[in-house]
Amino acid sequence: MDYKFLFESMLTHLRQGILVVDPDANVIFYNEPVTHIAGIDAEDAIGKNILEIFPSLTPDTSTFYYVLRTGKPLIDYVQTYFNYRGEQVTTLTSTMPLIKDGRIIGAFELYRDVATIGELSEKIISLQRELFRKASSQKVYIENQAQYTLDDIIGESAAIKELKDKAKKIAESNSPVLVYGETGTGKELLVQAIHNASFTRKNKPFIAQNCAALPKTLLEGILFGTTAGSFTGAKDRPGLFELADGGTLFLDEINSMDIELQAKLLRVLQDGVVRRLGGVKTIVVDVRVIASTNEHPLKSVEKRLLREDLYYRLNVISLTIPPLRERKEDIPVLTEHFIKFYNRQLCKNVKGITREAMDLLMNYSWPGNVRELKSRIESIMNFMDGDIITVKEIATKNSNYFTAYEGMEFQLQNKNSFGVPPLEETMENFEKNLIQKAISKANGNYAEAARLLKIPRQTLHNKIKKYGITKKFITE
Repeated sequence: MDYKFLFESMLTHLRQGILVVDPDANVIFYNEPVTHIAGIDAEDAIGKNILEIFPSLTPDTSTFYYVLRTGKPLIDYVQTYFNYRGEQVTTLTSTMPLIKDGRIIGAFELYRDVATIGELSEKIISLQRELFRKASSQKVYIENQAQYTLDDIIGESAAIKELKDKAKKIAESNSPVLVYGETGTGKELLVQAIHNASFTRKNKPFIAQNCAALPKTLLEGILFGTTAGSFTGAKDRPGLFELADGGTLFLDEINSMDIELQAKLLRVLQDGVVRRLGGVKTIVVDVRVIASTNEHPLKSVEKRLLREDLYYRLNVISLTIPPLRERKEDIPVLTEHFIKFYNRQLCKNVKGITREAMDLLMNYSWPGNVRELKSRIESIMNFMDGDIITVKEIATKNSNYFTAYEGMEFQLQNKNSFGVPPLEETMENFEKNLIQKAISKANGNYAEAARLLKIPRQTLHNKIKKYGITKKFITE
């Protein structure tokens, strides 16, 4: 494979620009074959300082200068400036440092026009709404409204019954709520159910925002709104607090929010007023804030990822969603629910699951929780031909369960007279070995290892953390 030819071919058709600079922010590589955002030809760009190409920027406002100074990447950063031709542009940029032998030798940036992203986003949203309207077996999607109720929280365990009972009791309260649960336990489902259980708020807006999905500068404007003239290209726009007035604002992964921004959030919770970026007028809002974290809140406080004063303000009502491994009596109920759901979705007629297959599900630790179980049932039902899920379907070669199951059989057949190992322990050992082999095969590339295992990258990272796997201990 001629990788130089492959790389050049990819660059020719990219719909985003690439800029590479040296440690002094002088351009050493420039590629923008399809778009014309920068407003300069490649031959003219090489050798110029980045501030010459974008004269409206300064060392304090340039993403390149920030990354070269701090060594920290800026991902999905929205920036408005004037290009080389003097035209105002707004781009979504990701700027990363180039580090060799512990020294910053430059930086590179990928950028694209925000207008293009906006058009694509609108098309996707429009298509989603149409699909929601047409899918008779699904709930109708209505913008800024919660879809789920307490009836959608599936489980017969004492822990789930107690959680639903607490949710009913606090539904009418205006007090903030802090929800803790591991990834995949259903935190947003619970929050939506609380909103819909409130007689006074259920017909008002429900707005969710993931605090880890956006950089600080963009998230601040989204939460509090902007005032025309507050920065280049800024317009009068309401923030999420204003849009959620009368309803609920759900802040997911609150421990990923910038510490300075957490201080501003605390003031809103205490005073009930917001002020737009660049504005002088305060706006009174009636919003119930529910926040969540997938790490224990006190650990986030200890790591200084969550302000202690904000924690105490949010933790007026504390709800914890137990992981699936701690309420395994819910696995059969959830499995039955997902089988019925995917029978409708996939036009199947699966009637149930064998006891042996259910034993495998019951003895697995489910690090991805309910989301992982749902995904596993969907995967099984996509490939199966019969109407009963058996051990064979669960241990299909398309699944990471297969190696665990085969290894378990081998170990049982060759175990000495002292007895057999616990099923869960055996499956976890073989799962760990399989992950180590995949990472080794991928030369330490976690993304490639996830593709080899046919699992989401986040699931792989969860399992790596769970088993304490490190690259230096992995060998062929």
